[in-house]
Amino acid sequence: MIGQVLCAALGLFVLALVGRIILSWFPTRPGSPVGSAAAVLDRVTEPVLGPARRIIPPIRIGGMGLDISAMLVVIVFQMLRRAICA
Repeated sequence: MIGQVLCAALGLFVLALVGRIILSWFPTRPGSPVGSAAAVLDRVTEPVLGPARRIIPPIRIGGMGLDISAMLVVIVFQMLRRAICA
């Protein structure tokens, strides 16, 4: 029972992370439906992504930085999910 709940929670969190990654590619206006969804995803995922960003610095590509912390967190959570839910 607890294992199933944990598996479902991990799966939902990974979906929230993927949603945040996808929405980060597009401009959103605060107050719009997409902006509201982005704000919710930010609040849900930031407690994990914030510390990950402090540990994993952006990769410098020319004059910009590529933040790979969200992708690495997705990979880690998927590995946890496979280990726990198998």
